[in-house]
Formats: sequence, C-alpha cells, structure tokens
Amino acid sequence: MATINFLVGDTVRVHQKIQEGDKTRIQVFEGVVLAIRGRGENKSFTVQKIVGGIGVERIWPINSPLIQKIEVKAHAKRRVRRAKLYNLTLPRPIVS
Repeated sequence: MATINFLVGDTVRVHQKIQEGDKTRIQVFEGVVLAIRGRGENKSFTVQKIVGGIGVERIWPINSPLIQKIEVKAHAKRRVRRAKLYNLTLPRPIVS
C-alpha cells in the first residue's frame, strides 16, 4: 500500500499514465488537495485546479496503477482546520 505524504490543503502534482491507442504517455495534473477520504485499500483523494476561471476536479484511489508518482509542490501555508475543503469548490465570479 502506498503511503501518502501530503495533507488536505497541500499543492501536489499527480503524474498519471495515459493510454492512447498503442502509445503511453505521462500527464501531470497540478492542484490543491481538497479531500482525502476512506481508509486502508479504499483511500482516495480529490485534487482541484483552476483552468480558465473554472475549477476542474479529479479523484484518484491511492493504490491506482495509473498513478506514476505524486510530488508535493507546497504544503499549506497555515494549518488546515477542515478535513474537506468544500469552500474552495464554490463557483468563483469571472472578472472581465
């Protein structure tokens, strides 16, 4: 079982294997960890990044064979006092 060395609120880069036809490549998804849920074999985590003013979320199981590696880019600046950061998932106004 993989050990996780990140917490909710940290910025991570998830390197994921993508299969396109007979070719395989690595795609990087960088964002903030919103939630870690489950325990043991059922543990999964949610990462959100902002693309063009819209939030994109991905959920991965910790033991997924598609995950090549997980890099921690930055830890939360302050201690996060919530287990799940649903306040970050609210739609943000688009400033023109």
